[in-house]
Amino acid sequence: MTEALFGLCGKDFVILAADMQAAHSIIRVKSDTDKIWQVENMLIAAAGPNADTSNFVEFIGKNIVLHTLRTGMPLSTKAAANFTRNELAAALRKGPYQADLLMAGVDDDGPALYFMDYLSCMEKVNKAAQGYGAFFTLGLMDRYWKADMTLDEAKEIIRLCIKEMETRFIINLGNFKCKVVDANGCREEQLF
Repeated sequence: MTEALFGLCGKDFVILAADMQAAHSIIRVKSDTDKIWQVENMLIAAAGPNADTSNFVEFIGKNIVLHTLRTGMPLSTKAAANFTRNELAAALRKGPYQADLLMAGVDDDGPALYFMDYLSCMEKVNKAAQGYGAFFTLGLMDRYWKADMTLDEAKEIIRLCIKEMETRFIINLGNFKCKVVDANGCREEQLF
């Protein structure tokens, strides 16, 4: 999985970044793929085979919207993450999705970032990386992350992570897309 997803939880926001490459085996198929989906007022970044990630995230997104339509109440980020983890666990026994996820949102109790892998392990974290990006960047995140981080500081850490990937990783992942979720909703942010 030659992909990289990064996530950082700040004082009142969560920032996600993902490479924009779609590959099959050793062939780069596309260089403008958006791997970060918006589902209501949450963001889901997914790494893995394009068919699995697209199908799974769309399935999760439609079910979250359906819940909101049925009950009139949106799911919290924690509830949506638990629902997603449960669906990954159920699929594991039938036909597993090869999807590693970062789920981000901001609720009344503050920002939340959830790390999930294809085996349906889930953990609420302050910083996370998926794919080969995790091998190179978790140390940087440990060193520079702080609880009261501003958006500009978080963007600088993401830039350091991308620079580390460009320096150390043998494969050029190309451009990265960055999105932020805060109390005002979701938006795309420019890194460079």
